[in-house]
Amino acid sequence: MFDEWNALADRVSGHAQNYLDGLTRLAGGEGGDAILPLLLVEVAQVSLAGTQLAAVQDVILQGNFEPALSEDPDIDPLRTALAARLGPVDDYAEVFDPYKDTAVTPYRLSDDLTAVAADLIHGLRHYRAGRPLEALWWWQYSYFNTWGNHAGAALRALQALVAHTRLDVAEETTTV
Repeated sequence: MFDEWNALADRVSGHAQNYLDGLTRLAGGEGGDAILPLLLVEVAQVSLAGTQLAAVQDVILQGNFEPALSEDPDIDPLRTALAARLGPVDDYAEVFDPYKDTAVTPYRLSDDLTAVAADLIHGLRHYRAGRPLEALWWWQYSYFNTWGNHAGAALRALQALVAHTRLDVAEETTTV
């Protein structure tokens, strides 16, 4: 089982790093007007890693204890840059839990995208410290508790935005 866990940790770490790299580039201005579909791709790809974590048995740490890490890096500059790039489409409405809490809640794409990033970074720090099982435990735990919800909400919002840009086209009028 150890080899399978290591292989999964390797895959998830690759997805996590790709997401962080893509998010950073898009926040920095790459992608131009295609930022929304590119963000949609980034979120969809990292969501694949989350679904893989959800499909395996629970990762249980020996002693049920997560080794301490120093403070995670501040990602607020990334959130601020994303909010500036997203502008008026940053705010949207979401149902947090369609089975338990059906109230509509205000969300921000920039908050969702960086919440995912924060959890992935924390797991990557365990992974890079040579603790792949701790990384998997963190990614799985935080997927169910935090970043899975934020990724799903962002995915729905981004898909709606991309669909609106493609489908809400003014009808062309022709004169004869």
